[in-house]
Amino acid sequence: MSAAVPISSPGPSSVRRRVGWMAAAVAALVVAALLSLAVGSRPVAPSHVLDALLHGGTDPDSVTVRSFRVPRTLIGVMVGAALALAGTALQGVTRNPIADPGVLGISQGASLGVVVAMTAAGLHRLSDYVWFGFTGAAVAAVGVYAVATRGRGGASPVKLALAGAAINALLVSVISGVLTTEASALDEFRFWQVGSIAGRDAAVAAQLWPFLLAGAAAVLASARGLDALALGEDMAKGLGRNVGLVRITAGLGATVLTGAGVAAAGPIAFLGLAVPHIARALVGTGHRWVLPMAALLGPVILLTADVLGRVIYTEGEVPSGVMTALLGLPFLVTLVRRKAVAA
Repeated sequence: MSAAVPISSPGPSSVRRRVGWMAAAVAALVVAALLSLAVGSRPVAPSHVLDALLHGGTDPDSVTVRSFRVPRTLIGVMVGAALALAGTALQGVTRNPIADPGVLGISQGASLGVVVAMTAAGLHRLSDYVWFGFTGAAVAAVGVYAVATRGRGGASPVKLALAGAAINALLVSVISGVLTTEASALDEFRFWQVGSIAGRDAAVAAQLWPFLLAGAAAVLASARGLDALALGEDMAKGLGRNVGLVRITAGLGATVLTGAGVAAAGPIAFLGLAVPHIARALVGTGHRWVLPMAALLGPVILLTADVLGRVIYTEGEVPSGVMTALLGLPFLVTLVRRKAVAA
């Protein structure tokens, strides 16, 4: 069998433009990370932030930066990248421009896992939620795929979207039913469900990075397959791609990323939906470029939303999950009004 033919070969000017946008995204991520380390109820000068990172120190500002803001910023980078990569992969697998972990029920699966951890297992630390969140996301993803593959035609994009909506509604009902009988867990879950990277410590970051690496590797390995799948199943098969393997690999990677990200920070809204479209607008539709760009833009948006939440409400802070929803609303309205999406 002959090797698969590449779908497109971008010219030198296109490559330069993409590299330029990637470099700009890296610079934006560095700036967002520095702001996350410097801005808060106790402002710290950027020069002092760098000094605390490089040379340590025992003064209050250095302790604040290293003990509280560094873990929070790391969690923001990891969760932002995880949810953005998951959304990009799911949109490619389903060929649905509004697909994201929340729409397909995977986020709700992770939420159910956290509810089980709180109510049945009696766990109340964020570092304990990750395993349950990952398990819940995996079960939900398997359920969606199992429902979508029943009948003729296999797991088509429409069947995946409908199965995801059905599983999502079921999980929401189950979560609500459990919480109404466990009032003690309701307040704790409600705080977690808003979505925030505040109060996360180094233990959560240490648990998150293996999942992030494994999920990102699976998704990035599916980049060429997702490009072929965008042309349709028949065309993808003609190009030598195993459509089932591409869907399983990308879907598994997205599930791992979603489970870990949602368990660590709650169901952060709009990252998985909005970031892939922004990335495509900057670097085109090829997933070998879109996926790395999404992995950079996701943390930029999440850290920026987190910083804005600290600045807007000076007596406390607005959770980053609320801020991403507020920032994402204009984008979602614009996306819905686009004729290409409607078609």
